[in-house]
Amino acid sequence: MRKILRNDQWERIEPLLPGKAADPGATAKDNRLFLEAVLWVARTGSPWRDLPPQLGNWHNTYTRFSRWGKKGVWEKLVKAVSDDRDLEVLFIDSTIVRAHQHAAGAQKKMARRRSDARVEG
Repeated sequence: MRKILRNDQWERIEPLLPGKAADPGATAKDNRLFLEAVLWVARTGSPWRDLPPQLGNWHNTYTRFSRWGKKGVWEKLVKAVSDDRDLEVLFIDSTIVRAHQHAAGAQKKMARRRSDARVEG
């Protein structure tokens, strides 16, 4: 599978990510693969479940993505690379991503039953 990140881009991003040996908790062995998976989902607009197996387990990837969001990792990363023209195009925010109407919790339209129409009229 073709990589999205070049080696020089990865080298710039790697120190900003959690899971380094000096960080508390478990050391991440696959941050690059994880980041490639997240970028693949963002680039293709595919659901997490369609993540190619070579990019990792979709559920584990989604869980880590969500955890990083709650910890502010994504915000910190975007701020850190926003001045780099090569990297700023890799990271996108919700202002430019279109979501399906139900992704935001839009109300479903309720079909009127024939009996309701007769009572009102």
